[in-house]
Amino acid sequence: MTFERDHRIDFFRGLALIFIFWDHVPHNPLGQITLRNFGFSDAAEIFVFLAGYAAVLAYGRILQRDGFLIACVKILRRAWTLYVVHIFLLAMLMGIVFFANSHVETRDLVEEMGLHHFISNPQQALVDELLLRFKPNLMDPLPLYIVLLAGLPLVLPMLVRKTGAVVAVSLTVYLLAPWFGWNLAAIKDGVWYFNPVTWQLLFVLGGAAAIHGQRVASKRSQPAAAPTGGGDQCRSCRRLRSFQPLLVIAVVYVVVTGVITVSWRWPELHDAVMPARLSNLLYPISKTDLSPVRLLHFLALAYVTARLLPGNGWTHNWLARQCCRMGRYSLEVFCLGVLLAPLADMVNAMTDDAFYMQIFTALVGVGLMALLAVWLDFNKRLTRPLTVAAA
Repeated sequence: MTFERDHRIDFFRGLALIFIFWDHVPHNPLGQITLRNFGFSDAAEIFVFLAGYAAVLAYGRILQRDGFLIACVKILRRAWTLYVVHIFLLAMLMGIVFFANSHVETRDLVEEMGLHHFISNPQQALVDELLLRFKPNLMDPLPLYIVLLAGLPLVLPMLVRKTGAVVAVSLTVYLLAPWFGWNLAAIKDGVWYFNPVTWQLLFVLGGAAAIHGQRVASKRSQPAAAPTGGGDQCRSCRRLRSFQPLLVIAVVYVVVTGVITVSWRWPELHDAVMPARLSNLLYPISKTDLSPVRLLHFLALAYVTARLLPGNGWTHNWLARQCCRMGRYSLEVFCLGVLLAPLADMVNAMTDDAFYMQIFTALVGVGLMALLAVWLDFNKRLTRPLTVAAA
């Protein structure tokens, strides 16, 4: 089995980064068209699932080529890089928020960003920052990714060989965690907003999807023993028919959850049409513990998307290529989006959240993120000949 890059993953990682940026800017009109407004899951699920998918693609290849020790060292080195980036990003974010707060008189951005812990107890805040317990708003996804990636060496060899067994163990841990209160500690006797003990299931499922996709691709690349006219097409038709009921179920679930989510805009209407028994069963929908209905919504949406958008051909148009480029440099683009969000919020607040300014800052922010990806791609191509020559 060979691990090859899937440009669809880059595209949806880039799209998730755009959604995360728009969702992080309060009152942003473009935040009304992101995934969280039309279903139980949001861009966080996309980010974590594709992080697992991309990690297994990258380090699975290294595992096959260089062995477990080299793969383990490279995974932990990447996790350390992410940890250092997190520390510097938090320092830069605090500086930007303090600057923005001095220019906004109508709101307390420091309080909204959860930075008062640093003001009231800076020494303890620095210790908590190093221990990943101090995570202001906007900073939660990166520590989660650090912990999940650091744990990847424990499961990667078995995930490649016994995918089903690893998924079963991961699912068991996911189901037990809420009952036993398993989570990591945060400041003031709190817990992580993204519980790594439950969100690990989505990361593992992403890795399992990567392995399954590569196995399917490997089988398709093998020459047929006795090709006959229309045989491959018939097999594809049979597979389509065999999965048709599952596709219908997934589509229905996505549509129903979308209707429920949209109805939240009108509480009276929601309460009138939603049966009390169903409400008691459905709510609360926990993001911290990755509620099963959130997980099922994302999996259904991912399955429908994969069935409707097979192959990489559709990623070759200009807009899709820009999004793919952002996905290829997801860490750098994510960090820039985190820093741009409070600046956009400051500019919007200084104009009393004028509609035209909210649209302007949202689009400029995405444009800057795309330009960063262009620069990183250009810089990578510029230094590649030097690397070859030095070798």
